[in-house]
Amino acid sequence: MKSSKLHLPPWADRLGAVGAFICALHCALVPVALAVVPALGMGLVAWHGFEVGFSVFATVLAVVSLVLGYRNHRAYHAWLLVTPGLVLIWGSLLVPALHASTTWHGVAMAVGGVLISAAHLVNLRLSYGHTH
Repeated sequence: MKSSKLHLPPWADRLGAVGAFICALHCALVPVALAVVPALGMGLVAWHGFEVGFSVFATVLAVVSLVLGYRNHRAYHAWLLVTPGLVLIWGSLLVPALHASTTWHGVAMAVGGVLISAAHLVNLRLSYGHTH
């Protein structure tokens, strides 16, 4: 009999892994962009809104994906990566001293994004590459 447990398709974790990695890359390049963009005459008005929106999307996708994955495979390994990743992402947005420092903000966001990406890959492996 087929299991009736609800789970996300494999592409959801792949999307999360790629999105989190792109986010990490974006955050690592923000200090460079802050130096280059004003020289090109472009504004950064929408960047903070994009950052918050993408962080909300990444958080919801990661938590839903990992909760549903955990219900299936009962392994906590992905949570050990996503938890500090989300703490870094949200800390860099909500802690004023961290948010004000371009370098530390970029580092925290980049490391957090890589951790979230790795958590999605671990969850994908546990959900679809692991036999019981």
